[in-house]
Amino acid sequence: MARVLITVDDLVEELLSNRPPVVLDVRWRLGDDDGFAQYKAGHVPGAVYVDLDAELAAPPSAEQGRHPLPGVGDLQAAAQRWGIDAGAPVVVYDDCGGTSAARAWWLLRWGGLADVRLLDGGLSAWRSAGLRLSSGDTVPRSGNVVLTPGGMPTADIDEVAAGGALLLDARAGDRYRGETEPVDPRPGHIPGAVSAPTAENLTAAGTFRESGELRERFAALGADGGRLVVYCGSGINAAHQIAALELAGHPGAVLYPGSYSQWSNDETRPVETGE
Repeated sequence: MARVLITVDDLVEELLSNRPPVVLDVRWRLGDDDGFAQYKAGHVPGAVYVDLDAELAAPPSAEQGRHPLPGVGDLQAAAQRWGIDAGAPVVVYDDCGGTSAARAWWLLRWGGLADVRLLDGGLSAWRSAGLRLSSGDTVPRSGNVVLTPGGMPTADIDEVAAGGALLLDARAGDRYRGETEPVDPRPGHIPGAVSAPTAENLTAAGTFRESGELRERFAALGADGGRLVVYCGSGINAAHQIAALELAGHPGAVLYPGSYSQWSNDETRPVETGE
């Protein structure tokens, strides 16, 4: 778990150490664009705001999806703006159970950083511990980190279509079944995918479920040690699913970055509805 998560108590201790982590605030929700205003109103002291749409994704398109992976040069420039040095530890958080912060966790590990962790429970856990918040904007000094892509595996649309893996759909069940679709052109799911809503990785308090519980959850969905590919609407919540799979003992789960926003925009790709 230490490779994926950090508790509030451990973060406090590390912030007081002689090697404090860079802390990133990744507040974002689908349809909510005021993350920066929320950050300025109150954040973990020293945390740097990360704009998910602008810094953790390339521009959207029907061909590539709503949140394509950024170019490694763009991601490296952003990481340096955030103050990340080579070899520095990084902690990321949000206020929605890690479901947006996991995008930064996954991308930085994809870029080759080894020490990147999610704050378990996010800002809610920090507040619940009675710890103070800072307001305004943190402007860090520039870092010197150099990123190299390929630290986390990905699959493209043709590889997903070819099959040969357990395909997990991390969206809410009603979107998987095609009962509702707020943003993408065709409701439903990729044929053969299994519904595995990201929210079920979390407890009622917004922390990750214990590793044993997650292992049982994914075993019931068919995870048996073979190849696992995860997608969601645009590759955001799927990163959270990959973190949960690692906690469950399934490292190396594969992200389909284009996800359903890419798949559903391609009329040549079939779509299924229902269970």
